Amino acid sequence: MTYDLYIGDRTFSSWSLRGWLMLEKFSIPYRAHMVGLYDGTMAQDLADLAPARLVPVMRCPDGVVIGETMAMAEELAQRHPDAGLWPADPAARGLARWITAEMHAGFAALRGACPMQLLHVYEGFTPTAAVIEDLARLEQLWTLARNRYGRGGPWLFGAYSLADAFYAPVAARIAGYGLDVGALAQAYVETTLSDPAFKAWRAEGLKRSYDPVPYAMDLPTAPWPFD
Repeated sequence: MTYDLYIGDRTFSSWSLRGWLMLEKFSIPYRAHMVGLYDGTMAQDLADLAPARLVPVMRCPDGVVIGETMAMAEELAQRHPDAGLWPADPAARGLARWITAEMHAGFAALRGACPMQLLHVYEGFTPTAAVIEDLARLEQLWTLARNRYGRGGPWLFGAYSLADAFYAPVAARIAGYGLDVGALAQAYVETTLSDPAFKAWRAEGLKRSYDPVPYAMDLPTAPWPFD
């Protein structure tokens, strides 16, 4: 019983990273299929998955097609109730769903100003007031989750959950643009970027080069941390 997961370029597609982690981190069997996100073939590549028009998209073993990562997350949690995709404790599960949904719908300033890129660290990036506000909200949510429910492990709710899958690209943005966060948030960024699954995703993405590089900024760069 294997899922088919359609993803975009690993170095830049934040939503694809979320979808991949949902399957990879919970040992749910899948096949990954690359979609031409930057090659102009995405519509053609997704033609058999209507009404999908964006990545990631998931075809379930029974043929059901689901797009949008929140819908994919809930479908996987329903189909695999023993996999631990959400925290078992009802209060923790409620908060995990809340902050995951907020990530899915919010943080527009951070996401717009700092597109995910896993190539290097931009030095000298100056965040706007709106980005700083988004970072403050992130730290509030991460601190709440870690302090209430994170005692049993390094992730937001102790054990890895779908919330961590959704926030992985945010951790990458904080690192990739050298954004200033507090000690708890920085420790969580380091946990995320040092995770073997994240490192494997990035390594696979680096096999491809780009000219021009998407989202390139006219700033000096430093090596990616935690290689």
